[in-house]
Amino acid sequence: MFNKSLIIAGSFLLLFTACSKVPITGRRQLNLYSESKMVAMSATSYDEFLSENQPLDPGHKDAQLVSRVGVKISEAVERYLKENGHAEMVDNFDWTFNTVDDPTINAWCMPGGRVVFYTGILPLCQDETGVAVVMGHEVAHAVARHGNERMSQAMGIQAAGMTLDAYLETNPTGFNDLLMQSYGIGAGVGSLAFSRSHETEADKLGLVFMAMAGYDPREAPKFWKRMSELGGEKPPELLSTHPSDETRSADLELFMPEALKYYKPN
Repeated sequence: MFNKSLIIAGSFLLLFTACSKVPITGRRQLNLYSESKMVAMSATSYDEFLSENQPLDPGHKDAQLVSRVGVKISEAVERYLKENGHAEMVDNFDWTFNTVDDPTINAWCMPGGRVVFYTGILPLCQDETGVAVVMGHEVAHAVARHGNERMSQAMGIQAAGMTLDAYLETNPTGFNDLLMQSYGIGAGVGSLAFSRSHETEADKLGLVFMAMAGYDPREAPKFWKRMSELGGEKPPELLSTHPSDETRSADLELFMPEALKYYKPN
């Protein structure tokens, strides 16, 4: 009975200490894993991905475009968080931007600010502002700790009583598998996609970040409309769990006045 009480008390303590708030939206979330550990281990996964998917040379025009937008968006993120008392949220970030020559219509940002764009998404972006729409959205996932939250949910009750270190001792490849699944990375990997609420939240944060970086957030609905028109039986990875086109457009337009408060054209 005593041990059971300790377990219950420990579980409540874990849930209490693991709760945090997402900036901008203020939504409470449950993240069971240390963010510093998430960032450190995602760095390994990122390097492994790049070793198997050769990135474009930094001097390539597409790589330069993605990197240029990434730097502006990351600076906007840091400025927003500092101005709103959350600068520590990116203390462990090591912003890195790479582009791989792959026709897949996708892009992602791992914990720690490690970004990959696929060349397949660039025609849909059309221009630098389009790249900023995608960059802001993907970076928002990392800033909002969506990967941590999604993995915490996936681990469920079994993981709730374990530290990440203990879990890795029993399943050394588990973290990497879950991380890669969370971002839909790698052939044959089952998707552990973000929920619709995560995607809507990333849309909102992304609008603010791109606006602060000097990009017109009113271009975002146009990009997502182009993306949705690709649809078909197997929509692009970025649309796999997104809200319907009508819902998304309505949400973007509803939040647009708030985003425009941060917009100052370069």
